Amino acid sequence: MASTDYGGSGRAYTVLSINTLAFTVAFAAWMTYGVLITFLVDNGEYDWDKAQIGWLIGVPVLTGSLMRLPAGLLTDKYGGRPVFTIFLLVAAMPMFLVSYADSFLGFMLAGLGFGLTGATFAVGIAFSSIWFPRERQGFTLGIFGAGNAGAAITSMLAPPLLKSLTDDGADIDEWRMLPKIYAIALAITATLFFLLTKSRKVEGHAGHTLGQRLRPLFYIRVWRFGLYYFLVFGGFVALAQWLIPYYVNVYTMSLASAGLMASIFTLPSGVIRALGGWISDRFGARSVMYGVLGFCAIGLILLSVPRMDIQSPGEGIVAARSGTVTSVTSEEIVVDDRSYALTPMDALDEFDPDANLLLFPTSEFWHESAVEVGDVVTRRQLLASGISRIFFQANIWVFTGLVFIVGIAMGIGKAAVYKHIPDYFPDDVAVVGGIVGVMGGLGGFVLPVIFGYMLRGTGIWSTNWMLLALISVVSLIWMQFVIQRMTRQADPDLVRHIESDSSAATSGGD
Repeated sequence: MASTDYGGSGRAYTVLSINTLAFTVAFAAWMTYGVLITFLVDNGEYDWDKAQIGWLIGVPVLTGSLMRLPAGLLTDKYGGRPVFTIFLLVAAMPMFLVSYADSFLGFMLAGLGFGLTGATFAVGIAFSSIWFPRERQGFTLGIFGAGNAGAAITSMLAPPLLKSLTDDGADIDEWRMLPKIYAIALAITATLFFLLTKSRKVEGHAGHTLGQRLRPLFYIRVWRFGLYYFLVFGGFVALAQWLIPYYVNVYTMSLASAGLMASIFTLPSGVIRALGGWISDRFGARSVMYGVLGFCAIGLILLSVPRMDIQSPGEGIVAARSGTVTSVTSEEIVVDDRSYALTPMDALDEFDPDANLLLFPTSEFWHESAVEVGDVVTRRQLLASGISRIFFQANIWVFTGLVFIVGIAMGIGKAAVYKHIPDYFPDDVAVVGGIVGVMGGLGGFVLPVIFGYMLRGTGIWSTNWMLLALISVVSLIWMQFVIQRMTRQADPDLVRHIESDSSAATSGGD
């Protein structure tokens, strides 16, 4: 059982504050490659394709993901204070070595090393949880999880810092100072964390075997929570890194501007996690997850429509009877004594796709003659082909607004998922939190790689939104199925009553 002596609110809140600060720094370091790799490729230092960029961006996330379960087990056994400190110090070394990397393999290996920063989430979740009572777990874990805002710190500060270090690209090799700065920040944070926190660990687990500690792995509920977290956290991590090259390529923005735009997603999504915890405490994690998955599904489906400017064959004009073409103008074609009206291109309004805000796809249509004067045509022969132009602006502010909404939903969802854990597994928060964290972290690793391959295969940037929309819909369907089954098992009479009322309403009954 977790200790019920919560050590006084002052000590508990001090530990929570330091815990959150340390996780913020760790998360900022974890997201370094999203900015750094984009900067190096854009400045011609390395000629990596989109799939390679996806691998490099994702590889630190892989380490952080796979190490979350071991981190949770270590925290369960030794407590959060020594484990968090050691993880930060160990991660600082490969972060420092990034400054000496000069090949794809070198960046890959260094990223695997400093990716350990991502595993601190499992440590912090367990360490924060034991300082507060069960009824305040949602808010507590939401406060700690707000450290996700570290992604926004990197998005906002790393691009201008790189610009300053390299003298606006004049001395490009000075980028190597950036990982050194992050390494120093990790080392300082580790020292402060150890000095300002107090040791505490879960009581009653000292004699547990590894098999007993891993028992939650066999509960399907844990994996369902993992799928939710794969979407709301894995999707958040993936987008925190992917949005920067997205803005650069789709909207032709500078790296610094792209970083600021990406922070509109990452900063609120990270900070609002605390509010998500409070909402989950008040209204229940299950109800909150319904709303989260619904908003994610709608927002992601809307984002899936790519920016486009295409021409397609439209309805043409055919001859009603045989004859000879006597006149062809932009407005009509005359065959013998019969006239066929055309829609000329020069009669259309001047079409400037970037001049105005266009919320919906816009189309225009015109005809182009397929015959000349003197041609003999037969009945049903094509006289003029129709051409349709369809344009979707994907206006940057509408796009960013939708991304902001999805980010808010993901931020609340991250807290709601972890609110489930102490409710269902009060004595296994560290282990279950580690398992769910692994799933979420794997999402953060796998998704950028898949995004890269989908982009390379289709050439369409918005395929990432299509994939995330699919995951959100699957999660929503699974959740609905499970809750219906739970309701039937808990109170079958109530379910029959609801269904009979629904049937009566459908058929016009009272």
